[in-house]
Formats: sequence, C-alpha cells, structure tokens
Amino acid sequence: MQISEQWVLVTGGARGLGAHISRAVAREGAGVVINYHRSDKAAAALAEELGPRVIALQADVTDAAAVQHLVRSAQERTGHAITSVVNNALTSFAFDGDARPKLDSIAWERFSQQFDGAVKGALNTMQATLPAMRAAGFGRVVNVGTNLFQNPVVPYHDYTAAKAALLSLTRTAANDLGPDGITVNMLSGGLLRTTDASSATPEAVFDLIASMTPLRRVTTPAEFADAVLMLLSPWSRAVTGQNLIVDCGLVKG
Repeated sequence: MQISEQWVLVTGGARGLGAHISRAVAREGAGVVINYHRSDKAAAALAEELGPRVIALQADVTDAAAVQHLVRSAQERTGHAITSVVNNALTSFAFDGDARPKLDSIAWERFSQQFDGAVKGALNTMQATLPAMRAAGFGRVVNVGTNLFQNPVVPYHDYTAAKAALLSLTRTAANDLGPDGITVNMLSGGLLRTTDASSATPEAVFDLIASMTPLRRVTTPAEFADAVLMLLSPWSRAVTGQNLIVDCGLVKG
C-alpha cells in the first residue's frame, strides 16, 4: 500500500516525537489514529489541526483490553482497519543524566515500568491489529528504539534495557509475520533536539553530541519522523527485522 492508502496508529501520538510522527504521516495523506494516555487536550487539538482523516483515541498501551477496544473503535469510526502501527509511546521518563538512578541504587520497578511500556505496549498493539493486517495481506510495524544500547553515552539502565528487548521482539515478530506480508522494523534515534523527554538535557550535552556526529548536529524530531515514512512506504517493502539508526551518523549500525 501507498502511505496514502494506510490507516496508521501512532501510540503516544499527541505530544513530542509522537506529534511529529502524526503530522508527517498525515502530510502524506494517510489516515491517522492518534493514541494518547492522558494528553486529551493536545490530542484533540492535533486531530483538529490535521483534518478529517485523523482521529484521537485514548488507551493505555500497557492494557491489552484497552488497546483492543481502541482498535475496534477506530474501525467503527473510520470504516477502515488499521494497517500500520508506530509504537512510539514512552512510559514516564526524563533524559536527565544528572538525576538518573545509578546502577547501585536503581530499583527493579523502574525496569518493569519501562518493559511494560516498550515491550508489552508493542505486543498489545501488534496482537490487536494483526487480524486485520492478515486479512489485508499487508502490515507495517515500526517500533521506536534508541541508539543507547549500542552507545550508552549516558547509561539510562532501565530505558535502554527495555528498548534492547524491544529490538529482540522486533526481529522475532518479523520472522513470524513475514509470510503474512507484514514487516516489523525498529527506528532508533539518539537524543533529539528537542522533545518533552529531552527538555531536561543540558545544552552542553546537545553540543557535545553534535560535535561527534558526521553531520555536526543533533537529529530533530521532524527528521526522525520523516524516516518513519520510509519504513511505512512501498520503498521498504523488502526491509524487515532491521534496526535503522537515525542520529546524524553518531552510531554506525
């Protein structure tokens, strides 16, 4: 399918990076289901901004029943099945290296919270949308990862471990779902300038990372969102189980 023929679910799609992804997908003519957890006003405003082929629906992605309900509601409201998913939702997290818990004191509960958001959330959305994708013989899943498990310049133990596990799920799901015409890939950014989550990052850290990239700058959320389009498009139809790193060349993947 062309992007304009798809209905794309963007989890955490109302704010930060998710809003940039929602805008990019809508710009290409796709139908967009903006999922939000608590950002109801931001989601409603964004849906109104992006036009009649965009709707906003609430669900906690860690709740399987809520995600199933969201998928059913989306089809009832639009008359179309969701054919593509961008798993972007981020459980509460701030990229503040000075305040991060260190390995000698971090609690397992923080790991569990991040695993629920990243891995369980992606599993729930894939399971909820899989029947319609199989019926269509087409599906696209893009999981948002991180370059930190390859280059832990700041060791966010809980967040990084969860995203590494999500990459494993990405690759096993790609093998499982490939015969159904469904591709599953990961798109990994580094620090983005700037999202809600990275707003706590000191400017000196942005400057340091920019100085180490071949392009001498830090990736923007809009640039990352454009890379999502590539994995949704027909140009990537032979690409699955991959981890594409979008960080201005800092990490060579």
